[in-house]
Amino acid sequence: MARYTGPKTKIARKFKEPIYGADKYFEKKNYPPGQHGLNKRRSKLSEYGLQLLEKQKTKYTYGILERQFKKTFKKAQSKKGVTGDNLMKFLESRIDNVVYRLGIAPTRAAARQLVTHRHILLNGKICNIPSAMLVPGDIVAVRERSKVLEVITNSLSGKSNPYSWLEWDSALMSGKFMNYPEREEIPENINEQAIVELYSK
Repeated sequence: MARYTGPKTKIARKFKEPIYGADKYFEKKNYPPGQHGLNKRRSKLSEYGLQLLEKQKTKYTYGILERQFKKTFKKAQSKKGVTGDNLMKFLESRIDNVVYRLGIAPTRAAARQLVTHRHILLNGKICNIPSAMLVPGDIVAVRERSKVLEVITNSLSGKSNPYSWLEWDSALMSGKFMNYPEREEIPENINEQAIVELYSK
């Protein structure tokens, strides 16, 4: 199961955003990576370059490689509505992302690991496919024997659910995917229109 395993702070510095969450090293070196760092003179990016950068940022944010991202984009394109909005909705409906949004895992990478290691149930059955897409009404829960895992209990402690499209039951350690989120509800700083324009070339 392919995934990015390289240095995360370097990627965050490339996009000038802490896309992997709080990072003390990113705060210390909040400038592009490379030998010359702040002193390197960078030429202005072309329109294509900016669009490509936006696509890469989205892929790294959600932990998806090119083949799967393109497949998700084609699905968004074939669905009625605005392609960019559909793309964001599909990315948000991945089970690894929902596990992260519910607070079961502290990061998307940790959520992906919980799913692949069979700690998560989807509608009462074990789901070990991080890319599985949810539909409204689906229930995501922590497996009974996994409820004592330190990574899960630590992540859930003192956390509330700020997302209107998700419903969390702390007693059962389960959440319901109520509906696809509207674009304005998704907090990620992504220009999805640039990605649509890139694939339209």
